[in-house]
Amino acid sequence: MGGWIEGGLRAFFTAVSLAGILLCPGWMEPGIARADQQADPSAPLEKKAATDSGQAEEYHTPLAGERLRAVVMGTSLDIPALNRGNVTALVLGGEFYTPKQGETSGTPIGAFYLRRVWEKSRTRDVISIFVNDLEYDKSFGNLELVTRFDNNTLPISQKEVVNNREIASSDAYWGTVIASLGPGLRYKVAPFQIDNDLKLQLLGKVGYFYAERTSDTGPNLVLPPNTMLYGLKLRGRYDGLRRNLLELPHTGMAAGFDLDYMHRARWANFGTIPDAIFSRENTRDYVQFNGYFIGVGNIPWLSEKNRILFSFHGGMTPMQSADRYNAITIGGGPLPGESEDLCRPDYPGTMFNKVLVANYALTALQYRRELAPFLYLHLRETFIWADRAAVTDSNKFLFKSSTGAATTIGLDSGFFWNSALYIGYSWDSGFIRNGKPGNGLSLVWSKML
Repeated sequence: MGGWIEGGLRAFFTAVSLAGILLCPGWMEPGIARADQQADPSAPLEKKAATDSGQAEEYHTPLAGERLRAVVMGTSLDIPALNRGNVTALVLGGEFYTPKQGETSGTPIGAFYLRRVWEKSRTRDVISIFVNDLEYDKSFGNLELVTRFDNNTLPISQKEVVNNREIASSDAYWGTVIASLGPGLRYKVAPFQIDNDLKLQLLGKVGYFYAERTSDTGPNLVLPPNTMLYGLKLRGRYDGLRRNLLELPHTGMAAGFDLDYMHRARWANFGTIPDAIFSRENTRDYVQFNGYFIGVGNIPWLSEKNRILFSFHGGMTPMQSADRYNAITIGGGPLPGESEDLCRPDYPGTMFNKVLVANYALTALQYRRELAPFLYLHLRETFIWADRAAVTDSNKFLFKSSTGAATTIGLDSGFFWNSALYIGYSWDSGFIRNGKPGNGLSLVWSKML
C-alpha cells in the first residue's frame, strides 16, 4: 500500500492535464515536460550531437524515488527524490456499490502504512486497529529472522450473503490472531531498489480462533469451539518490478506463493443441525496453497507512456477441509502494486475480503496510459473462476462453481499536500451478486506523513 503517496503535486495540474490531453494531445510531448534525466555519457557521438543540437531527448517515465523536474503549461515543477526506505502514510477511502451487496452500499478503507529499511533490519506494517499485518525482519547477511503478527478481529458480527441477500441466521462474531516466527533467506535482485528481493521463509505459527453467537444466530446453527491454532507457512517472493512516480508497476515481473498447514487444537463437528456438515475429522487440519504472477512492460511500436500489465492469482483448498472460517478471501479495494500487497487477489467492486472461496483462478489484463508524469489512466479486464461459498436459508453452507468478469477504468494522480488520489469505476457481470450485474466505485486517498 505504501506507494501511492509520492506525488506532492497541485490539484490544478490534474484538471489541466485531463483537459489538455483531450483537447490538445501534443501539449505534453517530450521536451516540453520531462523527468530530470541527462544524456548517457557512454551514448554514441551522433546521439549526443542530436541532443546538443537542441533536438528533444527521448522521453522516459519518471520512476519511483527519483527527482522530478518538469515544465507543465509553462509552470516549473521540482519534486525532490523520495527515500523509499523511510515511508509513513495514511490511507483513507471507500468502496461504493449499486445495487447493494446484501444490505451494504459502501465499505470504508482506512489504514496507516509504515516501511523502514535499515542496514541490518526492516519492518513493514499495515495498521488499521482491528485488522493488522505487521512484520519485522532481522538480517544476518542473507539469512534473516522473520517475525510476523496478523489479526482479523472485527468488532462487528458477520453475515453470509446468498442471491445478494444477507442470511440473518448466519450472523456470528468470529476472528483470528496469529503470530509467526522463523528463518528466511533474502537476496537483492535487479533492478536493486528497496523492494526488489528474492526471499524464501519458513515460519512456525501460533494463534487463536474464536466464534461467538449473536441475538440473530439461527438456533440450528452450531458454531465451532474457540481454539488455539498451530501451523507452518512456507512463503516465497520474487519482486523484479521497477515502479513509476506513483509506485505503479512500470516494467519487470513478480511472483510468489504461500503454502500453509494449520492444526486446530480443540475442534468439533459444526454446521447445521441435524446434519453438521463440517466434520471434525475433515476440517481440524487443512492445507492451503496460494500463488501469483505479475508482468508489466511496453507495447511494441508505442512509446514508454503506454504500459500493458498481466496478472494471475490462484489458490487451492481441499474441498472436504474447506469451511466458512478457513476459506480464501477475495475482495476489492485499491489495485495491488506495493511489493507485499501483490499477493492479494483483487476483484474490483467487491466488498473487501468478503468473497469466500475454496479454489479459484483470477486473471487480469490492464492497459495504462501516462497522461502526465503524475497522472495515469488505466483500463482493466478481470476474469474469475471460483468454488464460491454460499449459505442457504436453512444455514447450510456449501461451495458452488461460479465465473465472472469485471471491467474497470481508473485514474491515479498526484494531489494536494504531498498525497495521491485513486478513482476507479468497475462493472461486474454478476459474479459478486449471484448473476445480477452491478457497479462499483473506488475512491482512495494516500497522504505522506
